[in-house]
Amino acid sequence: MPTPRLQPIRIGIVGLNFGAQIVRRLMEGPARRWLTVAAVADLDPARSGPVAARHHVRVATWEDLLSDPTIEAIGLFTGPEKRARMIHQAIRAGKHVLTTKPFELSVAAARSALDAAERLGRVVHLNSPGPTLSPELACIREWQESLDLGRIVGLRAEAWVGYQESADGSWYDDPRRCPVAPIFRLGIYLINDCVALAGAPVALQVAQTHVRTGRPTPDNALLNLVFANGALASLYGSFCVSDGQPYKNSLTVNFERGTAYRNCGFPDHLGGRIRSELALVQPGRSLRPRVQRRVFSVLSGDYQFQEFAEAVRSGKVLSTAAREATLAGLQVVDALPRAARSGRLTALRQ
Repeated sequence: MPTPRLQPIRIGIVGLNFGAQIVRRLMEGPARRWLTVAAVADLDPARSGPVAARHHVRVATWEDLLSDPTIEAIGLFTGPEKRARMIHQAIRAGKHVLTTKPFELSVAAARSALDAAERLGRVVHLNSPGPTLSPELACIREWQESLDLGRIVGLRAEAWVGYQESADGSWYDDPRRCPVAPIFRLGIYLINDCVALAGAPVALQVAQTHVRTGRPTPDNALLNLVFANGALASLYGSFCVSDGQPYKNSLTVNFERGTAYRNCGFPDHLGGRIRSELALVQPGRSLRPRVQRRVFSVLSGDYQFQEFAEAVRSGKVLSTAAREATLAGLQVVDALPRAARSGRLTALRQ
């Protein structure tokens, strides 16, 4: 017997600087099977008005959304500072929450919000780390176990874009609210991918520079992570690289007996459908390595709209593993300002 189709979750989107993209995806793409935008809200009417008119939804205030019994969920796409406070307000009003990376600036505030959501039976999902492991990361894990690759000993990750940004007074310009900006804005995905594969790091070190953008915050940065088992990770993020790739996102994972590569090298599919390419290289005969490849259309960091809708309908709160992965990544975020100021290896607060 076929599984009955769920009624789409009615969601209000808050924060339209980035949230306008989410509205468009939910209204014009396949995700509308799972979520339907009922209203939008933003402090700036110049943002909310055009978005609402384009998609024929109403403009609301934050208070409107919380008090409307027909809205089941809030899509929260404001800046991360004090986002946990808004999540508390939403879940106390009976709403489930879909939000974005980075979850919060404060680990303690994030933990408090997640604990409250679990107590109240509310679903709180974000895109990175997602509620479930992405297919590409799950494949790397499966290779590690089934092919006896051994322990992870090293990870190298890169994310860059060629934005020609100017200062606009937003939180992107504030080093306190946007610490080590290339890592905070681009590298959060990479941090969470490394944590998903290697576990929680125990120390980090930061180097950052300002090369060319118009923002006052750094635009070129390197983050090194140390893990409890001795594994090391190096993450590079930059707004200064223009090489024809709209968004570079690569990862190399060194095991004791093999290496996994994600989107390394120059892709041959630019301009087409976004996809993720994995390759695993292992020792072979006669000094020739064995290589196997996989291609995925669902990427790490994608919003899991269907999973969110199904969790809301079933009452399935965030798993312990996803909760701990979220907090482990935020431990790194929490330490970025201290590490940037000292320039030294900085222990993470456990």
